[in-house]
Amino acid sequence: MQLASSHRQRWRPSLTPMIDVVFLLLVFFMLASRFGLDSALTLPLASGGGEYTGPPRLIDVGPNRLRLNGVEVQDLVAAVRPLTQEVSDTLILRGEEGTNLQRIVEITEILRAAGFTSIVLIE
Repeated sequence: MQLASSHRQRWRPSLTPMIDVVFLLLVFFMLASRFGLDSALTLPLASGGGEYTGPPRLIDVGPNRLRLNGVEVQDLVAAVRPLTQEVSDTLILRGEEGTNLQRIVEITEILRAAGFTSIVLIE
């Protein structure tokens, strides 16, 4: 009498879950990493310990207004020019309560377009 052969198929692990995990890790690291260079505002006075010379040039940036040394102004560039001797003179920007970062960036771009090169952002 012949017994039926109990030929069992060998179990082969599936690679699909491992491939899924590898792709998930790949996507995670691609999304979590930074591409390109970050732009940064330089802080010449804070980092180098330089001296501030000339009249005060503090620009308060609000959500709907601009103030130069505490006085509200409409044309910022025209108001700043008499206070500077050179375009490399330091201008200090300070965001008021409720001002978003985009507004501060817009004011910085206006000042840079007017030729001012040294703009410091303080908290």
